[in-house]
Amino acid sequence: MSHSKSPLIVLPGTALAAAVLAAVLAGCGGSASPAAAGGGAKTTAPAPAGGTGQSAATQAPVPVESNPPGDIPDTTVYVPYRSPAGHVALKVPEGWSRTSSSTSSTFTSNLKSITMAWMPMAGAPTVGAARATTVHALQAHTLAFRLQAVRAVSLAGGPAVEVIYQVNSTPNPVTGRQYRLVIERFEFYRQGRGAVLSLSSAVGSDNVDPWRIVSESFRWA
Repeated sequence: MSHSKSPLIVLPGTALAAAVLAAVLAGCGGSASPAAAGGGAKTTAPAPAGGTGQSAATQAPVPVESNPPGDIPDTTVYVPYRSPAGHVALKVPEGWSRTSSSTSSTFTSNLKSITMAWMPMAGAPTVGAARATTVHALQAHTLAFRLQAVRAVSLAGGPAVEVIYQVNSTPNPVTGRQYRLVIERFEFYRQGRGAVLSLSSAVGSDNVDPWRIVSESFRWA
């Protein structure tokens, strides 16, 4: 369990999840104590984003679009990306905009986003830790959170814990419109380092193959 702050974008184009990863990854170190994981500093929980006046817990899920935007074309070219700071690498769709910091890189295109974030971790994430801590942190700090699955998976880049969930997007600052989003979140660990890959798109979008390409491309670099 680590208390270093690190961003996680689960809502495309917003700053909401930039504050969530510290709270989420704090529970991903198995049974390690705060002291063993890097000190006893407290993580400050972010306020729910969205500007709706409603808490994350009380906002109702918005209706799913009948023809949601966000399918990634079959003709998409995937290009390699490597972060020397995070010691991670993966493939991302060519042409997506990128925002990077010392602790994360986010790639966005309309309602779709890919975020790769990293931070020190004391131990490998587990399904039990994800259910006990990660899910609760996401529920507290995202809008209209609904859990779909928590499971252990084996990817080309190593074992991971996958959390699949739905949230409302942050309201458009002009129109107030929100979309229902589905996020596939993968937690990785190796030798004291943790990485979280989050893939976000509108519910109903057909991105099974693109997300498989991206998630299977993850490597420790």
